[in-house]
Amino acid sequence: MHIASFADLLHAARTQDQPQRLLFIFAASELPDDASNTQKERYQARMGGALSPVVYVDKSPEEIGNFDELVEESRATGASWDIVFITSLSGQEGQPPDNDQIEQTFVRLIEMIRLGQIDSFLTFDREGGIVRLY
Repeated sequence: MHIASFADLLHAARTQDQPQRLLFIFAASELPDDASNTQKERYQARMGGALSPVVYVDKSPEEIGNFDELVEESRATGASWDIVFITSLSGQEGQPPDNDQIEQTFVRLIEMIRLGQIDSFLTFDREGGIVRLY
């Protein structure tokens, strides 16, 4: 299934054979301490910087109405973010993933983001637009 929007993502997750948990990792853009002048210019133009995870949460697809609700809920954390990385974790035999599986997956995913290994994520900006990171 081609996913072109957050609504498409929710639909895809809700129609899977096994229960899904959507894993959200909210990240903020930061300027590295040793940034070059070019990096500083790109950062100021909102075209660069390093993405650092600031908060994460898992939800079932049924717990989310739309992207605006997710953004509103994120405000309650007090964490400022620029990008949200999203992936899913599938259950087995009709049961959703358990808390240990979810937590272990988050540890692995956060490390992947820190290393720049982000190909397996859908990435959205604060307005709900899909972002292509290179």
